[in-house]
Amino acid sequence: MERDIMYYANRLQKMIQCETVSVKDAYDDTEFAKLRNVMEELFPLIHKKAEKMTFGDDCWVYRIEGKDKSRNIILMSHHDVVAAEGEWLHPGFSGEIVGNQMWGRGTVDTKTPLFGEFSALEELLEEGYEPPCNVYIASSHNEELGGDGIPKALAYFKEHNLEFEVILDEGGAVINPPVGGMNCEKCAMIAVHEKGRYYLNCTATSANAHASLTSAITQTPVERMAAFIQEVSDSDIFIRRMNAQMVAMFRHLAPHAGAGMKFLFSNITLFAPLMTKLLPKMSPQAGGLLGTTCTFNKIQGSSEDKMCKAVAFLRPIDKDDFDKDVEAFRKIAAKYDITVEIDEKSEYHKPADINQPQFAYVKQCIEKVFPEYPAVPFILPAGTDARVLTDVCPCVLRFAPIRLSEHQLASVHSENENIDLDAIVKCVEFYKEFLKNYQ
Repeated sequence: MERDIMYYANRLQKMIQCETVSVKDAYDDTEFAKLRNVMEELFPLIHKKAEKMTFGDDCWVYRIEGKDKSRNIILMSHHDVVAAEGEWLHPGFSGEIVGNQMWGRGTVDTKTPLFGEFSALEELLEEGYEPPCNVYIASSHNEELGGDGIPKALAYFKEHNLEFEVILDEGGAVINPPVGGMNCEKCAMIAVHEKGRYYLNCTATSANAHASLTSAITQTPVERMAAFIQEVSDSDIFIRRMNAQMVAMFRHLAPHAGAGMKFLFSNITLFAPLMTKLLPKMSPQAGGLLGTTCTFNKIQGSSEDKMCKAVAFLRPIDKDDFDKDVEAFRKIAAKYDITVEIDEKSEYHKPADINQPQFAYVKQCIEKVFPEYPAVPFILPAGTDARVLTDVCPCVLRFAPIRLSEHQLASVHSENENIDLDAIVKCVEFYKEFLKNYQ
């Protein structure tokens, strides 16, 4: 069956028109139920042939049985979105098509990738496709909240001893190169790791003020906490190095860089000390991918309370380095008689093993569908549902096969989210290529 751009656009539009906004500490199923009905209408074969499980309020996990029932792969996305606030050129949940763009919340984050996954599998099933292994499609209803959907699915996977060869979620996309001076217009950025999330609860009290602290600035808990935060902010206490994921990124960029940068990137380990110093000056965001970053996002207390508390939010790259970073953090805290406790909600998840054949296979699919754009691994500063699944998969990758302009990427969680119609077609094409030729 020949399918044109408008065929896909009109179908995706129905999904965009479902206002599946996730709200903290509340769940209204109205729009989520509407989306479920749309999915059943658009993808009848999947709903006929797949086993469907639901975790939490509305986290979907579909399973199509493969020839080898002992092997598993997952395609992932999420169907919840953030609210469409602010001033929009076109209504936030209209799915309005103007020229070559579709406008609406979820067009980028992430109903288009979800649509691509379902469309690819549906079309292949129409052609009599029988996958070589079990194919799962998972989609959470509360990813935007860091919710319980996928963690509950993970508990099920562990209970049933399920492991996966590759997991492909959102996170990267076909976007502008991460550094200037490249000979390619865009890069297919594959996130192979996510920064950890640690919350350090710091407490100063009058009771634990050491007798040797006689300086006026450190007399009260508030003053001691302020001095502590200032010293942490001013000190370069965290380990900075060219970690394995950053080395891989530069090496993959090297063939597509200008002459001078090509030599630098090709010999990145040789120039690692120099790059470690230069990157934070060139780009604070890039510098943050060299090691742990720290921000204090909450402070409370008063002299009357004789107590001051602060929460430090640390984002580590490497767990071993982070353990040493915490030691350095505690050492400064001890100078001000401040106690430091790691909050139980903290988390760290290991990076993907890019030596696995599945990483090479994803690159191969990108080269087939997006031949003009190099595939490049990177570290994702943000978070995805897939991070919790590293316990059951050695190769968790985050790449949504959608080509985005700089403005379209910036529209995520902002006004005027939109996507090019031909990018929708390419998205379906990628997932078909991935599923059809997976061995």
